[in-house]
This record gives sequence, C-alpha cells and structure tokens, in this order.
Amino acid sequence: MHAVFRTVLERLGLGLATLFIVSIIIFSAIEMLPGDFGEAVLGQAATKETVAAFRRELGLDEPAYMRYAQWIGNVVQGDLGTSFSGRNASGIDRSRPVVDLIAPRLWNTLFLASMTAIIAVPIALALGITSALYRNSIYDRTVNTATLTTISFPEFFVAYILILLLASLWPVFPSLANVDAATPLAERMFKAALPAMTLTLVIVAHMMRMTRAAIINLLASPYIQMARLSGASQTEVIIKHALPNAWAPIATVITFNLAYLVVGVVVVEVVFVYPGVGQLMVDAVTSRDIPVVQGCALIFAMTYILLNLTADIIGIITNPRLLHPK
Repeated sequence: MHAVFRTVLERLGLGLATLFIVSIIIFSAIEMLPGDFGEAVLGQAATKETVAAFRRELGLDEPAYMRYAQWIGNVVQGDLGTSFSGRNASGIDRSRPVVDLIAPRLWNTLFLASMTAIIAVPIALALGITSALYRNSIYDRTVNTATLTTISFPEFFVAYILILLLASLWPVFPSLANVDAATPLAERMFKAALPAMTLTLVIVAHMMRMTRAAIINLLASPYIQMARLSGASQTEVIIKHALPNAWAPIATVITFNLAYLVVGVVVVEVVFVYPGVGQLMVDAVTSRDIPVVQGCALIFAMTYILLNLTADIIGIITNPRLLHPK
C-alpha cells in the first residue's frame, strides 16, 4: 500500500476514534448541566410524582449509560433524536426531530462561514505575502500592529464596535441579522455583512501572520538564494519557488480557520441574533432541550474533526517526502 494512502487511512481511523471520545464527553458534559427539563416545564409547584412521571415519559429516568448507548446508536443511523421543546405539562407533544431543527440553521451557519472565507482568505494571503516581501518596512509593521490588535480583542467586542460604528453612528448595515429561508441572496448578504466582517477581522490576523511566517522561512532557504543569484525577479522567486513549497502550511492554516468559522461562530451569532446552529444551541441550553444540545455539539465536533483531517491530509499530500517515499 502506498505510504500516503496508508497515512490517510490512519488519520481517518484516528478521526473516528476522536469523534467517539468526543461524543462521550458531550454526553457527560450535558449530564452535568444544572437544572432539569421536567422541572423547567412543570414549574416549581409540581409534585415529585408528576416530575418523575414526566421524566419517565421522556426516558430521562433510565441510567446514563443506557441513554448514551441508545443515543449513539441512533446517531450512527442518522437520527439525532427528537426535541423536547414541543412537549408541555398538558401532555400535548408537538416536538420535532432534531435534524429538522438543525438543517436550516446549519445552512445559515455555512452560508456565513462561506461568505467570510471568500472575503478573508484572499485578504490574508495578500497581506501575508506582501508583508513578507517588505519585511520590517513601515507597511509590514503597520499590518502586524493592526493584526495583533484584532487578535487581542474578543469576538463580541469587535462585534459591538462594528455595531456602534456601522449600525448606530453611521447606519450602513443592520445590527440584527434576522434572515430566513425566504430571504433573497442579496438581502441575506446585506444582513449578514456585520457578522461576516466581525469574523473576517478575527481570522484574517491568524491566516496573515502564519502566511507571512511561512514565506519568510522559505525566503531564507538556500534554493531561494540560488534562484536570486540566477537572476530571477522578486515576483518569480515568490510565485515559482517560494509559494509551491509554502502551500502546505498555508493550506493547513486556512483549513483550521475554516473550522473555527463553523465552530466558533456561537458568540457572533448570539450578538447579531443570527439564526445559525450556535444560536440554536444557546437557546437549547437555556430551555434544557437535551437532544438539541447534543445534536448541535456533535455537529460542531464532526465539522471540526473533518476539517482538521482535511488539513492533515492536505499537508501529507503536499509533502514531497511522502508523495515519493523511498
């Protein structure tokens, strides 16, 4: 078996094992959340017998290991369970499958992440390459200062600053990104502008600095010096010699930041009331909707692990020592 193919299979197996461990952590963490769904629905005036009967109806009276086995077995079959949110004390059950709740929200989150990536990746690559070319210049120091500033601020602070500047003092964009399935594409992009700008400012700094470091490291290599001595221009040195060897670390950094875009949007979605998976998860935690919390957390974990595996595989494929083993 080829070394690259074998390594990819090993990474996939490791990813599945990691996902299994993460599922245990998710289930255990949710078990330790304070409060109880039965008491939250029935109220403090409910008797212990009523709460116990309600918990028995939901299956919450079974041991934790049995509920985990049932949950993970259903997940393997594509069933994330049924939401508790449609149940009430009168016995009426209007609950919906968790998949039906997550699917439209996941589309909104992926749309926001894609919109941010389309803006952020080219900007980060351009800033990283030009900063490496003009190292220690005023331009380089200005870009580094700006990126360090954005890195030091948490997402919610950047979001509130943008709301203050672009939605309050100068009302250019709406402060609430309330979109739905019927929202046209242009209007959806307009309403998601501030969340996308917030995420862009956060991730551009990471990608730019890693790109700059990768290019600077390669520019000090002997083969780059030889290319310069042979009369190659600065543009040829970067495009023909440096970039082909820098794609592996750059692609890895980009993929890691894309994983953050999908998984780390919870705070941004809450600030802008954007109807994504992060907002759904926060609402589910507030209402003690255990199946929805578990489903959202598992979707986040699967996305992060999948994108990290993608970054790892890209690094393997772009490494000549693995592509041409002895």
